Amino acid sequence: MNIIKIIIVFFALSSFAYADKNMKIGSVGDAKDVTRIIKVVMYDNRYEPNLFKIKAGETIKFEIENAGDLVHEFNIANKMMHLKHQPEMEKMVENEILLADSIDKKKMEQMSKKDKTMAHSHNNSILLEPKQKGNIIWKFDNAVNIEIACNVPGHYQAGMIAKVNIN
Repeated sequence: MNIIKIIIVFFALSSFAYADKNMKIGSVGDAKDVTRIIKVVMYDNRYEPNLFKIKAGETIKFEIENAGDLVHEFNIANKMMHLKHQPEMEKMVENEILLADSIDKKKMEQMSKKDKTMAHSHNNSILLEPKQKGNIIWKFDNAVNIEIACNVPGHYQAGMIAKVNIN
């Protein structure tokens, strides 16, 4: 009986440590703490720049512009989180909230009352229609294994991913 308890505790702690290690993506930053502004342009299936060099603990303001012809997302996360988010984005397409070149914001608001994942209200992410601009302020505290990616269906798979090096 004691061995079973030990095994359960071991697996619980192991999975907690694994999840904790892989969920460290930083936190919402405060405008007064911004140390640098990085301008980002999203083109169809690529970011410019496509590599971000960030100091651990740094607070960055990302000024993001969608210069492409399609809807794109700027999402700060790790690979596991991106893969988990992609079915939510597919659901938005299936419900005709997320279209190739627009976002039906009225439908998004209505659907989000029933299913919060349809709101796309994540602090680490912004979803922009063509020619739109937006900002994210992010503090890279405890951030490891980060990548910036677009999770609009097919875009991640097409390589719309930017590397993040944290020193």
